[in-house]
Amino acid sequence: MTYLNRIVFGGTSLLLLLLALGLIGVSLLELRDAFTTSAGASGDAILDALGYVIVALAVFDVAKYLFEEEVTSDHEKRSAAEARRSLTKFLTTIVIALFLEGLVVVFKTARADVTLLGYPTALLLASVLVMVGLGAYQSFSAGVEEKVGDDDDATEPAEDAEKEADAA
Repeated sequence: MTYLNRIVFGGTSLLLLLLALGLIGVSLLELRDAFTTSAGASGDAILDALGYVIVALAVFDVAKYLFEEEVTSDHEKRSAAEARRSLTKFLTTIVIALFLEGLVVVFKTARADVTLLGYPTALLLASVLVMVGLGAYQSFSAGVEEKVGDDDDATEPAEDAEKEADAA
C-alpha cells in the first residue's frame, strides 16, 4: 500500500508541477502579446502575469510539499516538532502567496473601480487570519512540546522494532 501511495502522490506532484509551469508559460505568452499589440494593455498584462506567477508558486509549493512528505519521506512524522516545522514551512508559502495575490488584486481593482475593493480586502483579511492561525498553532504546539519533552531524534521503541523487522 505504501508503494501505491508513493506512486499516486508522486504522479500528483508531477501533474501539479506541470500545471505550475503551464501557468508561467501562459503569463509569458500574455506578456508577449501585450507588449507586441498595444502599450496601453501592458500594465494590466503585467499584473495578470504577476497573478499567474504567484498562483504557480503556490501550486509548485504544494507539489513540493506532497513530494517531500509523501514520496521521499520514509516514515511518518516521528515528533510533534517535525510535523510543526513541516506544516509551518508549507503554510508560510501559502500565506505569502495569498498576500501577494491580494496586493495584485487590490492594484487591479483600484485601477478599474474602487467600489469593488471588497473582495481584495477580504482576501487580505483571510491572509491575516491564516497567519494568526499559524501563529496560534505554533504557540500551542510549542507549549505541548515543552510539556511533553518532544525530541526530534527520539523514536519510539515500537518504531525501532518495526524498522528492524522491515529491514530483515
